[in-house]
Amino acid sequence: MNQLSRHPAVSDLQLGITVWLTGLPAAGKTTTSSGLARHYAERGVRAYVLDGDALRRGVNSDLGFSKEDRCESVRRAGEVALLLATTGEVVIASLVSPYAAARAAVRERHVRAGVPFFEVFVSAPLEICESRDTKDLYLRAHRGELEMVTGVNDPYEVPTRADLTIPTHLCSPEEAVRRLAEAVDRAIETEAARRRNAR
Repeated sequence: MNQLSRHPAVSDLQLGITVWLTGLPAAGKTTTSSGLARHYAERGVRAYVLDGDALRRGVNSDLGFSKEDRCESVRRAGEVALLLATTGEVVIASLVSPYAAARAAVRERHVRAGVPFFEVFVSAPLEICESRDTKDLYLRAHRGELEMVTGVNDPYEVPTRADLTIPTHLCSPEEAVRRLAEAVDRAIETEAARRRNAR
C-alpha cells in the first residue's frame, strides 16, 4: 500500500504540493516547517523539508548574497521543490526568499506545471526576530560586519497575496503548526476535489 493512501486527499492529488514558507531570518520558518513535516510523517504522508541553510551548503553553495544570487537560489529551490512535488511529496520549502518577483516566478512555474503551490508568510516584527537570532546575523549586520542581511541592510518584500500568514510572535510554535497543517490540508482537499470533478 502506498503511504499516501492513508491520507485520501493527498492520494487523490497524486502530484503533491509545494508549501513555501517565507519570512525574515529567525521569524520561525524552520521551527514551523519541521513541525509540519512531523505532522505528515505521523499520518504516513511523505513530506520533505527544503531548508534554505541546507541548500546553501549544497545545491546553492556557489551562490553569494547579491540580489541576483538570491533570486537564483530561490529559482533553484523552486525547481527542486517542483520535481519532488510531482512525485507525490508534500514539499515544505523554508527560505527567506526576500524578493516578491522571485517568489512569484516559482509560483508561476508550479502553475504552468499543474502542481499546487501554497505560499506562507511567516511573520514577526524585526525586533522579535533579532531577539531570537542564534546566529547573530542581525547583530553583526548592525555592527557593519555583514552586508546583505535581510531586514537590516537588504529589503524584505512582504507578500501581498500569501495563501496564509502566521504571526509567530502572537502564537505558540504548536499553534503555528496547527494553523498551517489545517490550511494545507484544506488546500490539498480542494485541489483533489477539483481534479476529481474534472475527470
